[in-house]
Amino acid sequence: MNKLLYILFLFMLLGNHSLFSQEVINGLVVTDTTKMKEIDPLTPAKAAFYSAILPGLGQAYNKKYWKIPIVYGAIGTSMYFYLDNNKKYHSYRDAYKRRLAGFNDDQYQYLDDSRLVQAQRFYQRNRDLSLLVTIGFYVLNIVDANVDAHLIQFNVSDKLSVAPDVYQNEFTAKPNIGLTLNYKF
Repeated sequence: MNKLLYILFLFMLLGNHSLFSQEVINGLVVTDTTKMKEIDPLTPAKAAFYSAILPGLGQAYNKKYWKIPIVYGAIGTSMYFYLDNNKKYHSYRDAYKRRLAGFNDDQYQYLDDSRLVQAQRFYQRNRDLSLLVTIGFYVLNIVDANVDAHLIQFNVSDKLSVAPDVYQNEFTAKPNIGLTLNYKF
């Protein structure tokens, strides 16, 4: 117990200057640059939730407004292809059904029955692929908002630097490649 009090007293005596975030030197207030900015752990989840509700809203929450047209362009383009392929699929399908019913007055009179079936399969496959791409862009929108909110909170300080370095080996006189990590206190 006595040892613990001695260590605490030493810590308070020697480390007193780092307990405060500001110091006054010659009438000037100097802020402590080592104090970290508070991180809100709910911010990435909130950005992802907003993007899930309305695509692009998470990007607006992160103040990355330039990404919103990209999100709507990607989702809108893939939705256009989904709707277009769906319309063509149903058009060929209805024509094939009418042929099977005995009518021969459809708009695809120049195609035989096997070509109508091939066209149905082609547009059905493209429609399904377009739906998967649309869902993929929607999920990518949510992931982008979440990752961007995480990276906003990432501490990028001038005190930390990583630099590649090429130096000469002392024994073989050949160049070696290395990586240096510098941290200024």
